[in-house]
Amino acid sequence: MDALPRCAWAGDDPLYRAYHDTEWGVPEHESRALWEKLVLDGFQAGLSWITILRKRDNFRRAFAGFDPEAVAGMGEADVARLLADPGIIRHRGKIEAAITGARAFIALEERGGFSAFVWEHVQGAPVQNRWHRPEEVPTDTDISAALSRDLRRAGFRFCGPVITYAWMQACGLVNDHLTTCHRHRPCAAMG
Repeated sequence: MDALPRCAWAGDDPLYRAYHDTEWGVPEHESRALWEKLVLDGFQAGLSWITILRKRDNFRRAFAGFDPEAVAGMGEADVARLLADPGIIRHRGKIEAAITGARAFIALEERGGFSAFVWEHVQGAPVQNRWHRPEEVPTDTDISAALSRDLRRAGFRFCGPVITYAWMQACGLVNDHLTTCHRHRPCAAMG
């Protein structure tokens, strides 16, 4: 067992630790990757993130590799197929939100880019927090509330302030690794 200091939520699960150590908090600027993670965070609502991580490959298969054009073109037959797929979270509202979100994503890409739209909420650079204890880390902020509102206005769903903040953490728009975590300093340097 490795003894690297980590954020407490990473626990002992090797998949969770690998996600924490290589993805979570790393600034993501590629529009399609940002959108995929937003969709997955929407599916996570009410569930644990490890559940989504374990099903991530299934989601990628079910949603055509998160090709926005393919997902935007999905119809009722696709929704029925996805509702019958045990490899993903079978929730009609979340599935339909992924499809309408693909359409909203395409519209934002045509108007300057999804990544630019997202990153303008943090003035183009990650917010560098310096939390010492897990209980200091917020579940949402004024920035996540504003970004949530703007996402919903653009046509996205399942992106309330708490989901949006978790997504911001995952995509490195904020650095919420604890200062005692071995990833805090490297993620800060990427910002």
